[in-house]
Amino acid sequence: MNVAIIGTGYVGLVTGACLASLGHRVVCVDVRQDVVDTVNRGEAPFFEAGLPELIKAQLAAGRFAATTDLASAVTGADITCIAVGTPSTAHGIDLSYVTSAAALVGDALRSHLRRHVVVVKSTVIPGSTDGAVRDALFAHAGPAAAARVGLCANPEFLREGSAVSDFLTPDRIVIGESDEEAGSLVASLYESFTCPIVRTSIRNAELIKYTSNSLLALLVSFSNEIASLCEAIPGADADTVMDGVHLDRRLTMVHDGLAVRPEILSFLRGGSGFGGSCLPKDVTALRAFARTLGVATPMLDATVDVNNSRPGQIVDLVERAVGGLNGRTIAVLGVAFKAGTDDLRESAALKVIEQLRARGAGEVRAYDPAVSPNRAGQVEAILTRTPMEAVVNADAVVIATAWPEFRELDWGALAQAMRAAIVVDGRNALSGVSLPPVVRYIKVGTAANTPLAALPTSPSRSPN
Repeated sequence: MNVAIIGTGYVGLVTGACLASLGHRVVCVDVRQDVVDTVNRGEAPFFEAGLPELIKAQLAAGRFAATTDLASAVTGADITCIAVGTPSTAHGIDLSYVTSAAALVGDALRSHLRRHVVVVKSTVIPGSTDGAVRDALFAHAGPAAAARVGLCANPEFLREGSAVSDFLTPDRIVIGESDEEAGSLVASLYESFTCPIVRTSIRNAELIKYTSNSLLALLVSFSNEIASLCEAIPGADADTVMDGVHLDRRLTMVHDGLAVRPEILSFLRGGSGFGGSCLPKDVTALRAFARTLGVATPMLDATVDVNNSRPGQIVDLVERAVGGLNGRTIAVLGVAFKAGTDDLRESAALKVIEQLRARGAGEVRAYDPAVSPNRAGQVEAILTRTPMEAVVNADAVVIATAWPEFRELDWGALAQAMRAAIVVDGRNALSGVSLPPVVRYIKVGTAANTPLAALPTSPSRSPN
C-alpha cells in the first residue's frame, strides 16, 4: 500500500520506516529541507536505537523516502497519516499543527478522485479528529470529498528508546473509524501482526491513548509516594516492598507454566518521577479536557502533584547526605528523561539540577551518554564528555537517569576522584552492583543511614 506521513518527528519517522519494513511504500513529508535531506541520507534527526539502520535499509529497498512536496506525497498515496506535534498549552493542547496539516492534505485531495483515508496518529483529545481536524480537512478538500475520504484515529503506543521494537511487536492496534471501509483499509496496514486489533469509534480511540498514558503516570506517582513514605521509615526499603507487591497473582502472567512479570511492573518502582514528551503532556491535556466538561479529576491532579514534588525529594536526600548544599560541587549522571533517548523534555533529571542550583550548590556538572556538551544551553549544568570529568572533586553524585552503562563504570576510580564518595541513586540504577566500601550508597525509597527507632504510634483510644 502507498502511505504518506505528514511529519518526520518521533512518531512520523518511526511509523514510516517501520511501515516500509512491512512492505508498504512510504513517503514522509516535512517542511524542513534539512530534516528531509538528513532522512534521505539514511540518518535520523534524533537519537533512537535501530532507527538509522532501518531507514537506510528501506531507502535501499526503494520503499521509503522523505520530501517537502506534501501534495505529491498525498495524491500518490492510499492513506495519509498526520503525525505532527500537539504541544501543551495552559488550556490543554495546541491543535494548530494538526489542523494546518489537515488543511494542506485537504488542498491536495480537492481534485483527487480516488478513495483516500486520512489517519490522525498525533495524540489529540476526544472530539478532535471528527471535529476540528475533519472541519479543516473537508473545508479545503471541498464538499464532494466527504463521499470519498474516510477518517480514522490510529494512536501510537511507542516508548522512546524502544520505539522500533514497540512498533514491530505491538501489544495492540487501536483504530477509530468514521466508517467500516476506512477502518478496514487502515487495518490492512497491520495484517501481518498477530496482536489484538481494536476497532471502535474515533473518540474511543482518542481516549484509549490518553487513558493508557495516564494509567502509567498514575502508577509511577503511586510508587514514588510509597518510596517517599519508605524514606521516612527506618528499616524500610521501597524495592523490597514493591518486589512483594509484584508477586500478586493479579499482577503477573503465566506463560508455559512460568510466572512472567509484565512490563507494566517497571512503572511500579520508586524513582525521581516521569517525564518525556508523552506522560506529562497527556495527563495535563486530559485534566484540562475534563475541566471543560465540568468533570473533576482528583486522582490525575494528585498524580501531577506527586510527580512535581519528587525531584525536590531526591535533592533532600542529597542535601542531608552532604550536610547542606551551599557551595558544594554535585555531579549528575544522566540528563535525558529516560535511558535509550536523548530527549530532555520534562526530564526529572533537569528538575533535580534546577533544585540543586536553587538550593545553593556551587557547581553542578552533568554527563549523559546520549546528550552531547553542545546542548549545554538546554541544561543548567556543565555538560561533560565523560563521567570522570563530571565527578572529579564532587561532594556527591546523583544518578538521575538509569543508563545501563552506569552499572559498568569503574566506581573505584570514580570514588577516588571525588571529594566525598557519596552516591544518591535517584533511579536505583546501581541496585545489586558491588561498589567499593568507601562509597556511601543511598537508594531512593530507604531511610538512608538512619538507625532503627520506634515509630510514632496512634493515640490510644478509650474503649468507650
